Amino acid sequence: MKLLLNVIWLVFGGILISIEYLVSSLLLMATIVGIPFGIQTLKLAIVALWPFGTQIRLISHSSGCLSTIMNLIWIFIGGFWISLTHLIFGLLFAITIIGIPFARQHFKLAGLALTPFGKEVIF
Repeated sequence: MKLLLNVIWLVFGGILISIEYLVSSLLLMATIVGIPFGIQTLKLAIVALWPFGTQIRLISHSSGCLSTIMNLIWIFIGGFWISLTHLIFGLLFAITIIGIPFARQHFKLAGLALTPFGKEVIF
C-alpha cells in the first residue's frame, strides 16, 4: 500500500517538490555559511520524494542550544514560509476523504520544514 501511495504522490507533484528542495539545497551548499541549511533541505527532499513509510524522530543526543539557534535562524530565513505552504496544501488535501493520507504527509513535511535541526529521517 505504501508503494502505491508513494507512486501516486510522485506523479501528482512529489517529484517536483523534491526537485525544488534538491535545487535549493545545492544553492545553499554553494556557500560555506549555507552548508548546514543545505543538509537540512536535503532531509526535506528525501521525505518529499518518498513520504509514505518514512518517520521523523527527534535526535536524543542533539546538540541542544546549537540546534535551537539554527532552528530560529531557519524559521526567519524561510522555514516559516515552507511550512506554511505545506500546511495549506495539507488543508486542501484534507477536504476530501481520498486526500487525507496525502494531507497527513504534508503536515509531516510542515513540521519538518519548520524545525529541521535536531531531527532525523527514518525509512
